[in-house]
Amino acid sequence: MDATTLHALMLAAALGVAAWWRPWRALDAPPAWPWLAWWAVMPLMWSVDHLLRLPLALPLSGMPLLVLMLDWPLALLALAPVTAMAATVGGLGWDEALARAVWLGVVPGAVAAGLGWALVRWLPHHLFIYILGRGFFTTTVALTLAGALSSLQADVDSVVLARFLLASGEAFLTGMLTAIFVAFRPHWLRTWSDGLYLQRRSDV
Repeated sequence: MDATTLHALMLAAALGVAAWWRPWRALDAPPAWPWLAWWAVMPLMWSVDHLLRLPLALPLSGMPLLVLMLDWPLALLALAPVTAMAATVGGLGWDEALARAVWLGVVPGAVAAGLGWALVRWLPHHLFIYILGRGFFTTTVALTLAGALSSLQADVDSVVLARFLLASGEAFLTGMLTAIFVAFRPHWLRTWSDGLYLQRRSDV
């Protein structure tokens, strides 16, 4: 099985799982414009090296923040149009677009969602844990891991370092936006809950 077929099957399987959840049922209002704006800019982030004609420029993901804003199933379903736009408007071939859909979308999204669940399950429900943990930590780990896995045939040490540095930069952006949204527009984050993170606790 060639890489393009494998990537297509992985993306199709992930989209199928997300559709099985039917996450659109939880939407009680049309998507907020920041969701749409971030989703619309993701094809440009994925294809920045092609658009700027700089082969050494590493594409950004954008998926960890989309997971925070939409939650994992909806964010995953949004990858279908992002992939199509990256392949057409972004100048990527379909084989490259499918590869980036997996390694910039599916894998980091799943890792970020899994780590986010673990933080909710095992750590105190505090807003700083949400911002630092889900904004910075999960983004860094998810993007570093996905980047390293996508480049197993390359020099692993140099790849991991490059991916970590890139992931750290995107994690800073994601964490900063997460903090701003929590402070001023928490309803833009479907993974945020006032009742969970701002509940009153009495001293025992």
